[in-house]
Amino acid sequence: MNSPSTAKTILIIDDDPDIVQTIKANLTLDGYEIISSTTGFQGIDLAKEYRPDLILLDLNLPDLDGISICEILRKEFDFPIIMLTARDTLSDKVLGLKSGADDYMVKPFEYLELSARITALFNRFDRSMIQEKQQIQDLEINHKTRQITIKGSTVKLTKTEFMLLELFISNPDQSLARPFIEKQIWWESQLYSHSRALDVHIQRLRKKIEKQPETPTLITTIAGVGYRFNSQS
Repeated sequence: MNSPSTAKTILIIDDDPDIVQTIKANLTLDGYEIISSTTGFQGIDLAKEYRPDLILLDLNLPDLDGISICEILRKEFDFPIIMLTARDTLSDKVLGLKSGADDYMVKPFEYLELSARITALFNRFDRSMIQEKQQIQDLEINHKTRQITIKGSTVKLTKTEFMLLELFISNPDQSLARPFIEKQIWWESQLYSHSRALDVHIQRLRKKIEKQPETPTLITTIAGVGYRFNSQS
């Protein structure tokens, strides 16, 4: 639970008073400071005024849809946004994520799952704020600019590859289980239903950062578990 001095603020933008009240009560018990709005325009104003640490945003609002709100906020802010919606189609999920949302939850949902996703997002954002730059062997990662260099040469990574590398660097010399990695990188599992997606991205990442991708030393496979990032040569 967050202490009063470190309590994070969460903004709920949803026009369903029952949902707002339920989420607000549970989040308050978990130690968060809560502000809420039932309209899109008011929600935008509150976001600009209070600069919340995270936003729970309903897709369907009476005055402005969640996609538009997300796009507006993303022009100024980078705080995490979780989209809440009753729509359960793949196209809606893709549209929500492309508009700038960090996660997507379909109503109705269990509060424990929402709480877990909020915690995972905060952990990911907190990790990236620990240091602007990190140096591990010949590899340098800039969390702010998302730039990777190896011995001074820039290496271009996709968004997913960068997120994987950032996760590994944040957990050096630890065996990370496949389910843990997948949950951290792909919050909406239905978008990545192919079981070998993680292996494909790891293979591509190795080709870009390993001296010998066929015999990797940075990202090694832990049989029956997952992967490990080795900070020492």
